[in-house]
Amino acid sequence: MIKIGVIGCGYWGPNIVRNFNAADGAQVVAVCDKNRDVLKRIGKDNPGVHLCIDCSELVNSSSIDAVAIVTPVSTHYQLAKSALENGKHVFVEKPFTATSLQALDLIEIAEREKLKIMVDHTFLFTGAVRLIRQLIAEKKLGEIYYYDSVRVNLGLFQHDVNVVWDLAPHDFSIMRYLIKEKPVALSAWGCSHINKMEDIAYVTVHFPNRKIAHFSVNWMSPVKVRTTLIGGEKKMLVWNDVNADEKIKIYDRGVEAQSAQGIYDLLVSYRSGDMWAPKVEQTEALRLECQHFVDCIKNDSLPLNNGYMGLEVVQMLEACDASIKNEGRMISIENLLAVDQPSFPMDFEL
Repeated sequence: MIKIGVIGCGYWGPNIVRNFNAADGAQVVAVCDKNRDVLKRIGKDNPGVHLCIDCSELVNSSSIDAVAIVTPVSTHYQLAKSALENGKHVFVEKPFTATSLQALDLIEIAEREKLKIMVDHTFLFTGAVRLIRQLIAEKKLGEIYYYDSVRVNLGLFQHDVNVVWDLAPHDFSIMRYLIKEKPVALSAWGCSHINKMEDIAYVTVHFPNRKIAHFSVNWMSPVKVRTTLIGGEKKMLVWNDVNADEKIKIYDRGVEAQSAQGIYDLLVSYRSGDMWAPKVEQTEALRLECQHFVDCIKNDSLPLNNGYMGLEVVQMLEACDASIKNEGRMISIENLLAVDQPSFPMDFEL
C-alpha cells in the first residue's frame, strides 16, 4: 500500500485526496493545510486521516511514501526538494516550479535517489486528449498544419503568477503530448489591467516544416471557452471541452491544390465532406492520473507527465515572459528544449 500525504487542500486539494483514496494500492494517511477550517472539513470527510498545519510532519514522517504538493508555485521547489531528500516520491501541481533551474535540480535529486516525480498535467489523461492522440497516431488527420487553442474565462485572478503561468501549462503540455516535433521558437504579447500580472496573453509557437500553434489565454472573458482546433492535411478537428455531449468533432473538410502550379494560380479545390463526433471516454482524468502515479511507483516505471515534461513547460513559460517583456520578440527555444532527457513515454496502460 502506497501511503500518501497531501500538502495544501484549498481549491484542488480535496480532489487530489479523493482520487488518491480511490486509487488501487494507495491511501491518503495525512493532510496538511494552514487553514484549520479546511482541515476540519477534510477530517469530516476522511475520518482517521492525520491532520496538521506543519508540512514538516508529512515530509519527515517515515510512514509516508509519497507527497502530493497542491500549493502556490512559489512553494513547489522547497517542498518538493525536502520531500525528495527525505525519500518520498513527489506529485506536484502545475506548473512544476517557478524556474527551470529549480526543475532541473529536482529532476537530478529524484534520479539520484531513484524516486518518481509526476507533474499534475491532468488533461493528458482525459478521454478527449487520448482520443486525439490516437487519431493523430493513426494518421486520420494527415500531416498536422496548425494547432489553435482558446482557454478563457472571467477570473480567477492570481496574485503570484500571470495568466500565462496559470492557464497555458495545460495547453503547452497537451500540445507537447500530441505533436511529436519539438517547437523551435515562440513569441508572446500580454497586457495587465487589474494588477501588475498580465491577465490577457497571446502566444504563437513555431515548429519546423511550417507547423504553427497559437494560444489565447484570458482571465477577462465574459464566457468560459475551452476550444482547440487542429487542422490536418486530411481532416480537421474541433475539441470543445465545455460541450458535455460532443466534445470532439471531426470534419472531412480541407483545401487541395489541383497541381503544383495551382498553388500559385489559386487553382484549388475545397473539400467539404461529413462531420462525425466520436464517443469520448468519460472516466475522471484525475482518477486515471492518480492511479498512474501509484502504478509507476509500484512498477518502477517513468510517468507520462514526468519531471522532464514539467521542465519543458516551465521553459516555455519563461520564454513567454521574456517575449512579453520585449514586446513580442521571438524567443528561440530549440536549444532550451534540447536538454538530455529520456523520450516521453507517449503511451501508457490504464
